[in-house]
Amino acid sequence: MAGRTVAQHLVDLLVRAGVRRIYGVVGDSLNPVTDAVRRTDGIDWVQTRHEEAAAFAAGAEAQITGRLTVCAGSCGPGNLHLINGLFDAHRSMAPVVAIAAHIPAEDIGTDYFQETHPERLFVECSHYSEMISTPAQLPRVAHAAIHHALGLGGVSVLTVPGDVAGQDSPEDRTTMVPISRSPTIRPTDTDIDAFARLVDDSHRVTLFCGAGAAGAHDEVMSFAGRVLAPVGHALRGKEWIQYDNPYDVGMSGLLGYGAAYEAMHECDLLVLLGTDFPYHPFLPDDVRTVQVDVRPEHLGRRSRLDLGICGDVAETLRCLIPKVEAKTDRTFLDRMLRKHADALEGVVAAYTTGVERHRPIHPEYVASVLDEVAADDAVFTVDTGMCNVWAARYISPNGRRRVIGSFTHGSMANALPQAIGAQLPDRSRQVVAMSGDGGFAMLLGEFLTVVQYGLPVKVVLFDNSSLGMVDLEMMVAGLPPYGTTYPETDYAALARAAGAHARRVTDPREVTDGLREILAHDGPALLDVVTDPNALSLPPHVTGQQLTGFALATSKMVLQGGVGRMLRLARANLRNIPRP
Repeated sequence: MAGRTVAQHLVDLLVRAGVRRIYGVVGDSLNPVTDAVRRTDGIDWVQTRHEEAAAFAAGAEAQITGRLTVCAGSCGPGNLHLINGLFDAHRSMAPVVAIAAHIPAEDIGTDYFQETHPERLFVECSHYSEMISTPAQLPRVAHAAIHHALGLGGVSVLTVPGDVAGQDSPEDRTTMVPISRSPTIRPTDTDIDAFARLVDDSHRVTLFCGAGAAGAHDEVMSFAGRVLAPVGHALRGKEWIQYDNPYDVGMSGLLGYGAAYEAMHECDLLVLLGTDFPYHPFLPDDVRTVQVDVRPEHLGRRSRLDLGICGDVAETLRCLIPKVEAKTDRTFLDRMLRKHADALEGVVAAYTTGVERHRPIHPEYVASVLDEVAADDAVFTVDTGMCNVWAARYISPNGRRRVIGSFTHGSMANALPQAIGAQLPDRSRQVVAMSGDGGFAMLLGEFLTVVQYGLPVKVVLFDNSSLGMVDLEMMVAGLPPYGTTYPETDYAALARAAGAHARRVTDPREVTDGLREILAHDGPALLDVVTDPNALSLPPHVTGQQLTGFALATSKMVLQGGVGRMLRLARANLRNIPRP
């Protein structure tokens, strides 16, 4: 197309790849790209207040829709702000292309104003990071970036000098070939046979599932039923595995609860399904272990393995199930189910006793009520810190809800910008940001973005005027909390000043009405709930080795609190145990 600029050509390619939005902050070197977006149908520019938020929002949209999403920043400081959100997107395997505008090409290498080297800076948080130095490079480099992001799941970065973006682009003779983001990878027959032999030779099998078990719920349940295995999950596996699960024994990891830890350590075969679980102290080192993952580089990097299988979880189990003998001895499974129910019974009273009179309000109570009143297909975005705890313990998956957080990168301030990216593709779907006041304040400007676009995002603010998780970490390490408190702030007043509907709640008797009110509001809304900063309890048996301040199991829990509907699920599962 004669006269088409590099920037316009790039935008056209992104539209052909299915991109609907570019998130970012405009700036001089980025002007050719933003102007191309202005002139192109089918794609919108979403103006955030901070480029970090743009990357978080793009990552969230990609996780919700499965489509390629784009963020952008101008030269130097502009694109440098993207890096934290890009790390999160990349570690969450969200397909995102970042456009890093650059200084004029002739000035690169001269310590020019705002000069950085984006093609180097973003290497660690991307599958592909290249600079387009001449217009002739654009078609193939852009295609490569798109295919890396979609095919491998993660980030690609295109560095484009502003002057190059404004130059005429050559005719594109390449073809945009659609690729699948979710190919089915089948293990070899040799691997399946070896897996079957290990299962048949074992008496006590436990399954532990992560985000890689997405789409494999039926196969996991079928396999667990055939070999009578307890099923635990990591935090990112919760939304895919916990619902409709008669074999559920809870979650292991830093925020673990229930009997998952015991089930993993007392079995004689541990099967890791689609999890790159990072916390090796929670994994047994004296149990035979099989790991199934589509990424071969994940196999064995956290735990010693007896068998590593590169394959899709669902396809692997479909091949495996007919080859294993059905087990008949329920002793191990039933014992773990009882342990799980007993563990939850033992802690549920911590939030059920006097919660409607307790001031400041128990945050556990707020999360429990939110779980009850939120929509069955709601998207929850969750701030890092104590909000992770409340979401892990109280938000009940059902196969339709989504729960997104910075679960692998662990960044503060992720929930609000992720809610923006989750809401824009579907304004009719309920999106709830479970924000802590520390994270909310860090990117508070993005609430103005929510209002600007009239997004019906609902913010439930757990406002304890402190960094609660950091308090806990310090206490378990034997240090007095320091630098973790903030002055009390009326965030509801700030939200109303910005043009949103808001309410502040200090009385626990108002929690249910307050949540219903903001969820029913047709537009942006915030519920500022003043919660107890001391909603942390240390058991007497925390060991010196637990310096990170987290639990290895319910019997070693650092965070006491209820578990909402999970207790009812555990009680229901006990009914599956045959009576003698």
